[in-house]
Amino acid sequence: MQEYDNTNKGAMFKNDRKQTETHPDLGGTINVEGKDFYINAWKKESKKGVPFYSLSVKEKVAKEAVATEAPF
Repeated sequence: MQEYDNTNKGAMFKNDRKQTETHPDLGGTINVEGKDFYINAWKKESKKGVPFYSLSVKEKVAKEAVATEAPF
């Protein structure tokens, strides 16, 4: 069976744990050119009353890749 290729694809889901306005309305992951990112969205309204989504993207970093520097 061939493995599914997620390159340049993603998915977002409703945030059922939203407790404050600063928490995103939607969250998920996206792959861009082989790199994985977290993506969040907040539903907003423009000054003219047009609904839109404000987005933020943060690269996923493996826990092993995050190096902590020892103090010298």
